[in-house]
Amino acid sequence: MRSIWTGSIGFGLVSIPVKLFSAVQETRLDLDMLDGRDHAHIKFQRVNENTKKEVPYDKIVKGYKYDDDYVILEEADFEAAAPDKTKVIEIENFVDIAAVNPMYYETSYYTEPATKNNKAYALLLSALKKSKKAGLARFVLRSTESLCLVHPVDKAIVVTRIRFAQQIRDQDDLELDDKINVSDKELKMGLALIDQYAEPLDLSKYKDEYHGALLKIIEQKAKGKRPTIKKLKPKAAKSDDLYDQLMNSLQVKKGA
Repeated sequence: MRSIWTGSIGFGLVSIPVKLFSAVQETRLDLDMLDGRDHAHIKFQRVNENTKKEVPYDKIVKGYKYDDDYVILEEADFEAAAPDKTKVIEIENFVDIAAVNPMYYETSYYTEPATKNNKAYALLLSALKKSKKAGLARFVLRSTESLCLVHPVDKAIVVTRIRFAQQIRDQDDLELDDKINVSDKELKMGLALIDQYAEPLDLSKYKDEYHGALLKIIEQKAKGKRPTIKKLKPKAAKSDDLYDQLMNSLQVKKGA
């Protein structure tokens, strides 16, 4: 793997030189947009909506709509707003990993000590595992400041970017009915169903089957074969009663 960032993790007065590597990879297929008549690539042009003519790249500016007009931003404005370009992931405090809502997670990066036999790296890794805590920090990647968690995963310290609080939309705009009464009998049955389906987390059992199936279809079509289209088989509900549905779900699980 090629590192995408080099710097250090700041842990109190301890500085740990590290390299950052992307911990995730895309599995989707790279599809091109083509003209269906001759399979020529589709090209996009930047067109002035008034003149309908293409705009030269050096004439394109960025603007923010303010009232009924646009405020044009220049390169110096972006530089003035950009965070200080630091090479330190400075841990500001430690939090319980379980307290972080999964809605905040974005993407993760592996860290690797930049020097061999780095005892400080080993210490932080062990301390995070023992405490079940994660360091909350900020760092700058590609001129953008990110909030992140510094946490242990097996043998490595992982940096996971998380969203800022203002990026999470409020629920007030949702039409949620919080006055629906759930009976004790229904709740007990729901808990029993959850308990019956509960098992240790093992994500390795779950595969992204869609892209593999799509690739097989591509290979079949390349050979002049027509793919088999799956037919949906709707299941009819045996009862409209919630309790009966829960009970039937339990019986199905037991039968399986």
